[in-house]
Amino acid sequence: MSHLRWNPLLGAYNMVAPNRQHRPHLPKDQCPFCPGSGQVPDEYGVLLYPNDFPALSPSHAAPEAGPTDFYHTAKAAGHCDVVLYSSDHNKGLAQLPLEHINQLVNLWADRFEELAADAEVKYIFPFESRGEEVGVTIHHPHGQIYSYPFVPLKVKAELDNSLKHYNTTGNSLLLDMVATEMQDGRRMITENEHFAAFIPWFNDYPYGVYIVNRQGKSCISDMNTKERTDLADILRQVVGAMDTLFGKPFPYMMCLYQRPVNSPEYADANKYYPFHIEFYTPLRAADRIKWLASSETGAWAAANTLLVEDTAPQLREALICYQESQS
Repeated sequence: MSHLRWNPLLGAYNMVAPNRQHRPHLPKDQCPFCPGSGQVPDEYGVLLYPNDFPALSPSHAAPEAGPTDFYHTAKAAGHCDVVLYSSDHNKGLAQLPLEHINQLVNLWADRFEELAADAEVKYIFPFESRGEEVGVTIHHPHGQIYSYPFVPLKVKAELDNSLKHYNTTGNSLLLDMVATEMQDGRRMITENEHFAAFIPWFNDYPYGVYIVNRQGKSCISDMNTKERTDLADILRQVVGAMDTLFGKPFPYMMCLYQRPVNSPEYADANKYYPFHIEFYTPLRAADRIKWLASSETGAWAAANTLLVEDTAPQLREALICYQESQS
């Protein structure tokens, strides 16, 4: 039975989901997300699909108590959605038209509002895992949305450091990062009226792009039509540049960060924590993977094998090539 187990060393919950052991792995006979599978409509644009193997669910029962006070358990309440980008098995974000990606952005926004209405939900996390290099088990272009009954540890670290910066300077840390990167220019990838895309000065991945809302809006549902269109456009541009860089679909983990919900301790997060996207990109060359070694996994001591001042220009050149291919 799925449940949460408390890690007292880190002060965070781990999800335990034995049902996910039975997920299909790269099915060769038929894709479950393609029309004709019997699991999806015969034609669709973007589609919210209930995860068949959810780690979190409102229907999960309360677990047995843990063996000690510091080994305690909690109910794995929450939601796990699959978001299908289109009915076309071969079209990812870089191949879809802007109007179609706009539909995806609107789905993210609408689902944020729906999930935030569940009082048990504390954090809503859209993401996409792409490529076998990051453990993808179905290649049909899709993402997921997890809504957790807690604020995950990594997100807490970003929130707490952003709040510390805000209390010290009165500014948003991420917006100060945007200003610094735009002034320097070397690590910038692209920008539009409402978003900036860059590889941060400190990044631990050679091609780990950040996309940040320049107005400081803290979730997609707060954005107007033009802001959502700009998000769809810059997302398409960045993924297009990545795919062009090595002439093949670029593997990545794309994570969307927004303000927590139903969390009084972060009630003012909209003041200091803008919506942003972080790409975790395993490639350091066309045929070389940046594996996470013992230092990175065991100590969380990140190490980048390349200078981002060298990799950002490569992505900028790839973006130009991608834009020319689309014209």
